[in-house]
Amino acid sequence: MPLHVIKNSTIMAFITLEGIDGAGKTTHLQWIADYLQARGVQVVVTREPGGTPLGEALRDLLLHQSMDIDTEALLMFAARREHITQVIQPALQRGAWVLSDRFTDASFAYQCGGRGIAEARLSILENWVQQGLQPDLTVLFDVDVDVAHERVRGHSNPDRFEQEQLTFFDRVRSMYLHRAAQYPARFRIVRTDQSIVEIRVALSTMLTTLLGVSADA
Repeated sequence: MPLHVIKNSTIMAFITLEGIDGAGKTTHLQWIADYLQARGVQVVVTREPGGTPLGEALRDLLLHQSMDIDTEALLMFAARREHITQVIQPALQRGAWVLSDRFTDASFAYQCGGRGIAEARLSILENWVQQGLQPDLTVLFDVDVDVAHERVRGHSNPDRFEQEQLTFFDRVRSMYLHRAAQYPARFRIVRTDQSIVEIRVALSTMLTTLLGVSADA
């Protein structure tokens, strides 16, 4: 698995967590950060949309303000560009590992799969905004849509994505699985209808492998 390397040969990794709303990824985010930190890794935990003052302002708009689907996609990538230049790249350059709750795979899942924007159009934005930057590891937390829906149904203030119909999330999940099949070298799928113990055993195996690569490099 290719890892990011800077001039002094420090090796770090860019890890993203993905999944439909209710898949459970956020539940495991801090556990992953703690696991890495306990092994001497400097970790920057962040999220999308968000991660910067501008990104957080755009997040509020994206989650709560109605807009055209093209506007939605453009704002997602605008927030992402700020995130890359202000948080992700500086962290990698100083030798930290970056752990992000969502990245570009979410745009393909939600804006292409869910909203119906053509993949080719988002690929143009991806190339422009990221300039070759890709995660080293993407953990896709996968669960059946009806299970995920039950988990988020009790949210007191659901955002406009969480309020979408099950058919929307069927399309989002299908696109996530399509992306995982497209990029098997960086994707790992974790089913979250398992026990917490089983999920964390799977996560620790992935992370140990990543740490092993960096240790041997």
